[in-house]
Amino acid sequence: MIPERRTTVATLLLLAASTSFAHAAEDFRVTYAGSMGVVMDKALGPAFAKAQQVNYQGQGQGAYGMANLLASKKVVADVFVSVTPGPIAVLQKAGLVEKAEPVASTSMVIAYNPKGKYAQAFDAIREGKANAQPWWKVLQTPSLRFGRTDPATDPQGQNIIFTMMLASRYYQQPQLTKNVLGDTQNPQQVFAEGGLLSRLEAGQVDAASGYESATRSAKLPYITLPDEINLSNPELDKTWYSKVSFAITDAKGQQKTLHPQPLVFYAAVLKNAPHPELAQKFVKFMQSEEGQTLFKQNGYGQPKGGAL
Repeated sequence: MIPERRTTVATLLLLAASTSFAHAAEDFRVTYAGSMGVVMDKALGPAFAKAQQVNYQGQGQGAYGMANLLASKKVVADVFVSVTPGPIAVLQKAGLVEKAEPVASTSMVIAYNPKGKYAQAFDAIREGKANAQPWWKVLQTPSLRFGRTDPATDPQGQNIIFTMMLASRYYQQPQLTKNVLGDTQNPQQVFAEGGLLSRLEAGQVDAASGYESATRSAKLPYITLPDEINLSNPELDKTWYSKVSFAITDAKGQQKTLHPQPLVFYAAVLKNAPHPELAQKFVKFMQSEEGQTLFKQNGYGQPKGGAL
């Protein structure tokens, strides 16, 4: 009887350990800038989950909005992946992040619906045809519906404004920003980040702001922009990008003056992470050869610059 009892106790202990591990695995959560949904939830997350035998949960939202949720502890996660340093600074100020590592980069593009009313005009620009109108003139067509994200909560929403301001200087067109975007927070153009490209695919908008990475992941056509406009080149930060800025009232009702930052993605382990060891492994996985290959396959560039 004694051996049987020992076997039963051992089995119960194994079952308890297995249940505890499964519960921990279910809780492993990565929060990220909403534009990263495809690469995180269909590539990096599943690959990491398979390698570590854990269950991955991803949650995307505008990076500043997500940073504020994490800072207020309304959302608890293991890892946060931001685009630009700004949202990381929110968490550093809140004492929840010590260091953030660069893991990828991207650039601003103009995405468009391949079956839309203006697809032919954008195709001509993309193909470099001699009779093509400039992209910024097509965007000023009165009937064209343009989509972007909220500059109060999302870096991409801010970056399209910087892109247009830089384009205004680059092409010497003083009214370009106003003619394309209207007001800074134009309710006719602003949509939630996670659904913007879906709206474009569905034909609800004709063109939209986008990161090259997310646009390629969604397999949508897009117009590439010069480095002087697309915010991709850290070498232009001080000499050119820094020449533009704008004021906005943030989600807390505070007036802020915003300045552009090069489009680098940073990953940070949160100090209140339920699974800090897994979190560290996930950040290292993103930096690994396999992780970088998955980023590249989804349209992302290599990380640029140093840690924050």
